[in-house]
Amino acid sequence: MTPAVRVEASGDTIGEARWSALHELERRHPGLDRDKIEFQVVSEGERGLLGVGYEPARVIAILTDLPPPAPASEPAVETDVAVADDSLVAGRLREMLEAVLRGTGLDARVHIRHEGREVTATLSGDDLGLLIGRHGQTIDALQYLANAAMHRRGEDVEVVIDAQGYRERRERKLHDVAMRAAQDALETGGPVALEPMTSVERKIVHLRLKDEPGVATASEGAEPNRHVVVLPADAPV
Repeated sequence: MTPAVRVEASGDTIGEARWSALHELERRHPGLDRDKIEFQVVSEGERGLLGVGYEPARVIAILTDLPPPAPASEPAVETDVAVADDSLVAGRLREMLEAVLRGTGLDARVHIRHEGREVTATLSGDDLGLLIGRHGQTIDALQYLANAAMHRRGEDVEVVIDAQGYRERRERKLHDVAMRAAQDALETGGPVALEPMTSVERKIVHLRLKDEPGVATASEGAEPNRHVVVLPADAPV
């Protein structure tokens, strides 16, 4: 029987310690099945007061089912996705999203890709309508909180959270809405007010109509009722 591989790691939180241990295991054994890894919490850590009494969280990751060795002619190489998925930022975001999923009782799988300043979390599952919310209000709020949490930690990243292809579907719909509004504004010669949207969605509309001949856009109102107004380009804003 192949002996189990044990890796101990530490971090500010249990989640960070888990991902540090996971990263080290995958560095040693590329291609491992993450479902075969067991975690043991050695210490939950102590925050301390003003830095006094601080103790990091410690976790042991145990791998019992080792992946087969790569052929000698084809040395194992970590993929970009695996490296990105193991970043400290990705680990923190995953910990947050998994806590939300546990709290809501939703069964979903989290995939994270970290490229440059953008960190994209994609959630997949059978029914994530509750997570998306009406007009995406819930998932947009979650995305806002994730960005706020990252910026508070000093991370210069932009977090995007998607579920069941919602972002792509919503963007297509917003493009259609923007074009219909532009046509109405040109036909009537007056402004056309759209429904209230989040800042992310308003940006999509503004960009879609930025180079559209004869029309201009502006945002009006106060949150949460701030909305886009589409109007003829020669009309006063």
